[in-house]
Amino acid sequence: MNIATDGFWWYVTLEGRPGSEEVLASLAEMSGSIGSEEIARESASLLRAYFRSSQDLGYWIGRLGGALEPWPEVRVADMGKIENRQWHTEWKEAFPPLVVGEGLVVLAPWHKGEEPEGRTPLYIYPGSAFGTGYHESTQIVLTLMERAALTGASAADIGAGSGILSIAAVKLGARHVLARDLDPAVLSEIRHNLGLNDIPPDVVELEQGNLLDGMTGRVDLLMANIVMEPLLEMLPGVPGLLEEGGRALFSGLLVKERERFVGALDEAGLAILDELSLGDWWGVAVTKRVEEPCG
Repeated sequence: MNIATDGFWWYVTLEGRPGSEEVLASLAEMSGSIGSEEIARESASLLRAYFRSSQDLGYWIGRLGGALEPWPEVRVADMGKIENRQWHTEWKEAFPPLVVGEGLVVLAPWHKGEEPEGRTPLYIYPGSAFGTGYHESTQIVLTLMERAALTGASAADIGAGSGILSIAAVKLGARHVLARDLDPAVLSEIRHNLGLNDIPPDVVELEQGNLLDGMTGRVDLLMANIVMEPLLEMLPGVPGLLEEGGRALFSGLLVKERERFVGALDEAGLAILDELSLGDWWGVAVTKRVEEPCG
């Protein structure tokens, strides 16, 4: 892991209405922030989010821009660079074991041995890739995955981030997972997390790629925990990648975006099987719609 080796990090300060600290923290995490801290001010909520210097600042601003679209009241107030801080030592108290769904628990590696009895552990090092398990959108997908029959399934994890969904799929019975992410820097983090979970490298195949571009073959389960616009972009290609009876899980959506997304699912020929909301966030499980025969 190279989390603490960068000479500097970028920072972006987000500003929102008073009381919006949780929203700002969620937006920072979904954009790939390696850490954040609140800045005290009475008239507004401010959060300074830190990003790795392996990408230029424009890349991170672009990631933030996509996340901020549904939140017009949040703006970028400041940005720049700052000397590296040892976030990984400060995080140890910030990531206690987290139970998710009916039978999963997310743990940082230093909590090995603290697994609640009867729960399947997902060991995730809290790095700069999205998907520590502490965001509601990730918890939604994990819960929807538990409700699906994954024994012997093939799966694809689009925008894999930390690899938590790929790891969960394997531990829930999937035989093979393709983990794709546009950012090549996170692939090493996925490898690290696969090792923490004793998952052989041939079970989870890593690939750099944008959404569904260039994907061939079909899978039983397709997962994507990203934001609204990329999900809308990939929807038309989803039915052609699902096996008969296969399902896709989408999260990273706000409850207030549900109506628009449900309309897009219908246009793409996808039918809802299951859905779940946690706080402001919503996710959905879908399958290919069965067309009624004419006449």
